[in-house]
Amino acid sequence: MSGLEGISWKSRVSLEDGRGAAVAAQNSSRRFNLLSIPWLRALLVSRWPLFVVRAVTLAGFVFTILVGLLGTRVGSHNFAIIFVWIAWWTALKLAFIPLGGRSWCSVCPLPLPGEWLRQGGIFEKSERRLGLNLRVPKRLKGSWLQSGGFLLVGLFSAVTLTEARVTAWVLLALFGLALLMSLIFERRAFCSQLCPIGGFTGMYAKTAPVELRVVDSSVCAAHDQKTCYHNCPWGAYPLALRDNAQCGLCMECLRSCPEDNIAVNLRPFGEDISKQVRSSRLDEAFLALVMIGSALAFTAVFSGPWGGLKSAAFAIGSSDWLQYSLGFLGLNLILLPGIFSLAVWMGQKWSGEKARLRWAMANQAQALLPLGLFAWIAFTVSFAFPKSHYVVSVVSDPFGWGWNLLGTANSSWSLDGGGLSALLQAAALLVGLTWSVKTASRLVNARDSKANFRQTLPVGVFCLLFTLGMLWLLVG
Repeated sequence: MSGLEGISWKSRVSLEDGRGAAVAAQNSSRRFNLLSIPWLRALLVSRWPLFVVRAVTLAGFVFTILVGLLGTRVGSHNFAIIFVWIAWWTALKLAFIPLGGRSWCSVCPLPLPGEWLRQGGIFEKSERRLGLNLRVPKRLKGSWLQSGGFLLVGLFSAVTLTEARVTAWVLLALFGLALLMSLIFERRAFCSQLCPIGGFTGMYAKTAPVELRVVDSSVCAAHDQKTCYHNCPWGAYPLALRDNAQCGLCMECLRSCPEDNIAVNLRPFGEDISKQVRSSRLDEAFLALVMIGSALAFTAVFSGPWGGLKSAAFAIGSSDWLQYSLGFLGLNLILLPGIFSLAVWMGQKWSGEKARLRWAMANQAQALLPLGLFAWIAFTVSFAFPKSHYVVSVVSDPFGWGWNLLGTANSSWSLDGGGLSALLQAAALLVGLTWSVKTASRLVNARDSKANFRQTLPVGVFCLLFTLGMLWLLVG
């Protein structure tokens, strides 16, 4: 049962984290169950609307791969580059994640072919299933592989973001990995353990205002069949959900629950990072550091003042690129983790707090999530807004072959007008900094206000220095 073996269902529902999540979802006056809206409930319960959207995204990604392989090699005129790295990237950072959490995962086409083959059908499981259906080894679980995948993408980001054929091959590789893992392992192993975008969205989904939780924990305790768990492609048990990172919002539990005990709530932003962690695992802390480190590196390459750095990032295989790679990996694997560890340690020492450093790092790393999310939003605005007119033009000429299907091939319209882009970047960074410092203050385990300030200050300075660096790179 994928990590739930050896514990009875009666015992599991008494776990503190599952009970706390359920009680909060049920009793908090700050939550609103979207399923109380009849038309929205009907939309989410039916499998057809989600299937239609998934079919569209699958067709879109297949088309993107074809255009990337067959279309022009000029990135600014190829639909693959513009669709993935401007349109989709912008929608992911500015809408899907901050407003919908893992909503992109609910419509992502990558796991669909393998999932359909494994279950022997699109909607229902059949006898003609394929695959070994093995459990994911414990040593592969956690966020470590997703962090590694994100770092790997970062090493080749300059070429991937500008070469259409490279983008197409990356998408094909992701489809292939998702298919292979679906045929070997149970559930959505690729999405939960390997996909770098899954790690990215899962991490920042904790700040989003949408959550899926159970309505009444006692109803789950009395229900022995656990159809919600058995039908969940992610292998999540709704009662035990601690945060949004574990749920892909596929709504299968909603459709399969015979007790109508699932809620899809609107809640205040950042609810998942408003309480201290119980575990001292560092995989999520490391992923959070990789995210802010990658945002800083991407900004330096694409928006910074160093032309030589950008040239080195493009010259894959050269000595300059090797130096860039060492710098990129050093920033993410040594420098930022080291500085953050030092900041947490200083806060512990200065405040007289006796908590273990490992737990304190895992706990305080939650404060990096607003910082990272809004850093990525600021970078996306700087990167995508000036190039937004390409989105309009490639719709008329996706292959770059001189077509003008919709009459927009020569459009010069852009979102980057009147200095709006720079203003939005500065505002986003300020919001991220303020939110992160407030989160860090709430998360400390200090005995009084003075100790609270001392424990929070070093992490706050870390966040401030990162923000100033991003601001200098983006706005100057």
